[in-house]
Amino acid sequence: RVYYLSLEFYMGRSLQNTMVNLGIQSSVDEALYQLGLDIEELEELEEDAGLGNGGLGRLAACFLDSMATLGMAAYGYGIRYEYGIFAQKIINGEQQEEPDDWLRFGNPWEKARPEYMLPVNFYGNVIDTPKGKKWVNTQVIFALPYDNPIPGYNNNVVNTLRLWSAKSPVDFNLKFFNDGDYIQAVLDRNLAENISRVLYPNDNNFGGKELRLKQEYFMCAATLQDIIRRFKAAKFGTRETTRTNFELLPDKVAIQLNDTHPSLAIPELMRILIDIEGLQWNAAWDITVKTCAYTNHTVLPEALERWPVDMLQSILPRHLEIIYHINFLHLQDVQKRWPGDLDRMRRMSLIEEDGDKRVNMAHLSIVGSHAVNGVARIHSEIIKSDLFKDFYELTPEKFQNKTNGITPRRWLLLCNPGLSDLISDKIGEDWTVHLDQLLQLKQWSKDANFQRAVMKVKQENKLKLAQLLEKDYGIKINPASMFDIHVKRIHEYKRQLLNCLHIITLYNRIKKNPAARVTPRTVMIGGKAAPGYYTAKKIIKLINAVANVVNNDPIVGDKLKVIFLENYRVTLAEKIIPAADLSEQISTAGTEASGTGNMKFQLNGALTIGTLDGANVEMAEEMGLENIFIFGMTVEEVEELKQKGYNAYDYYNANPELKQVVDQIQNGFFSPNNPDEFKDLADILLKYDRFFLLADYNAYIKKQEEVSNVYQNQAKWVEMAINNIASSGKFSSDRTIIEYGKDIWGVEASYEKLPAPHEPRELALKDA
Repeated sequence: RVYYLSLEFYMGRSLQNTMVNLGIQSSVDEALYQLGLDIEELEELEEDAGLGNGGLGRLAACFLDSMATLGMAAYGYGIRYEYGIFAQKIINGEQQEEPDDWLRFGNPWEKARPEYMLPVNFYGNVIDTPKGKKWVNTQVIFALPYDNPIPGYNNNVVNTLRLWSAKSPVDFNLKFFNDGDYIQAVLDRNLAENISRVLYPNDNNFGGKELRLKQEYFMCAATLQDIIRRFKAAKFGTRETTRTNFELLPDKVAIQLNDTHPSLAIPELMRILIDIEGLQWNAAWDITVKTCAYTNHTVLPEALERWPVDMLQSILPRHLEIIYHINFLHLQDVQKRWPGDLDRMRRMSLIEEDGDKRVNMAHLSIVGSHAVNGVARIHSEIIKSDLFKDFYELTPEKFQNKTNGITPRRWLLLCNPGLSDLISDKIGEDWTVHLDQLLQLKQWSKDANFQRAVMKVKQENKLKLAQLLEKDYGIKINPASMFDIHVKRIHEYKRQLLNCLHIITLYNRIKKNPAARVTPRTVMIGGKAAPGYYTAKKIIKLINAVANVVNNDPIVGDKLKVIFLENYRVTLAEKIIPAADLSEQISTAGTEASGTGNMKFQLNGALTIGTLDGANVEMAEEMGLENIFIFGMTVEEVEELKQKGYNAYDYYNANPELKQVVDQIQNGFFSPNNPDEFKDLADILLKYDRFFLLADYNAYIKKQEEVSNVYQNQAKWVEMAINNIASSGKFSSDRTIIEYGKDIWGVEASYEKLPAPHEPRELALKDA
């Protein structure tokens, strides 16, 4: 069995996805229509399950869909947050957060499983007994599982996503009851149950909060008890122990750690095997390493988890002991391989000693896993050559690449029925589970009739989105304009600010020469900023300030419109992506591990403007450089610039157009009531910019001019769009999951269709 452990599952809505995967969408549609009901109206009532921040959480959701579709015995395990990612409201151009009370009206997709409730321990101390170490005097909190169905596509497989909710034990705070403060004792049960209250809203940033550590351990401890219960019960559906030989565990169980957030699974599995099951250290360690595998999602230093030793000492004293011993043996290995290299010992230790002592969770994950993977080829290479270079030199055989993918069910079949039908008319319906078959579309990329059909679908999607946006924002949109879309979490490395510089440049050019012919654009930027991320929030405010100036200038008219898309989430992505003409993927080379939004846009026939970063590199390779707008420094050139020393003023002074744009931001052109409003952003651009925006500005502007020119030639544009769609087969999460199965988990995909519930088994087998 495969266990995918993640602190985030960004599922979105389930109604339409379930109908699509069960093959009953049109029947249900028709039935409701005859009852006088509109299915789309009903679908709009469902809340998003927003149990994730962005890419990492959405990847987990796509993976669940693929594992079920490929007939794998796989379980997702996470936390049932009472409050998911906050709802974003834009008030006076600023982000305000509202709690996402998504369970307010109940969740019809979940089934509580109180019969499988499990205890989780915190605090306490460790004692020596004749039988070994014992963790005692702990505070117990119960983990109550809720099961959510994950239907495979058209194969009658239904897997399970099990999410844990924290429940206070009946005897919680017993001393209060004895003191007679009964009311306070009952109220304090909330403290225990706070563990599953809320998703931490940080993307690519480590907060180091105690409650977050408790969430991570809570999920790992409950999940591992479940895994071991199932392993011992061997026979399906039975509860008595029939399997006791733990050497078989790695043959029967694969645990995938989605980033380091579930990395406490490693010491927890060791604790169970040694303290509870009585194994010797070496046997337990061998089993643990063979069972666990770790996926790295980022190279940004501020995102890496480093837990203070004193926090672990207090909350998880036994685990800290185990981590220390893992480190002791690990450093012995390092010492054997590189005698006397003390600096390497320091670099490779699981414990960082500078300042307050911390546990480096990535190092723990690498040492405790048999496989470590990045999420795109370039990212996996950077991990080996830079971030984890020392570990690669110690155990090169552990390091792999698994380029991310997306599920074509939600991200084409469900969200873009017009394009799906068009594709199926040409090549049949098999592409939904064999996405590489889209390659056949190449033969019609120059076919005028097919081009017209593809353009018609895109135009319909754009009109539908334009209506929605007019309803929500009261802005009239020119549907003939290029829809230039930049949606993802707001972060400096993703360079929404660079997009902003382009918008202002475009605006200045129109003002300077109103009679010139321009390609009309509607630029849409959307995404949430972490509530404590000051710079990201300022960037949102700037985008809205620029939009305010541009959209109300009569000279600009409908040549340029700027919209900040409020509350970007899975459900909004499903509406926006099919309507996109241009996809913005403009992170500084070497910072975006993979990206998955890039793949969704490609699959839906948008063209990409992007850097050679993350999966953009492989997308360009699949479709050819003639079908994508690549610009900017490469990873090597960024490194070169860092070595040489980056001086933003060199670019600022050499380019009058750029200087004007930065000055406008700096001098309050977009904030007349507060001229200093965006001074901090200008300061970052000119003095403290880790992501070299001004160094890539010129290349970006030039490439955007090329984009505008190609858009004028609609036949050329749609030919490129068809080539994009035809080249997106590699980026199905089915392909990704097949590779995980083959190279890491030791499980095979199966395309066998199980008999439907109403079919007799024998008959189904005979047919097969």
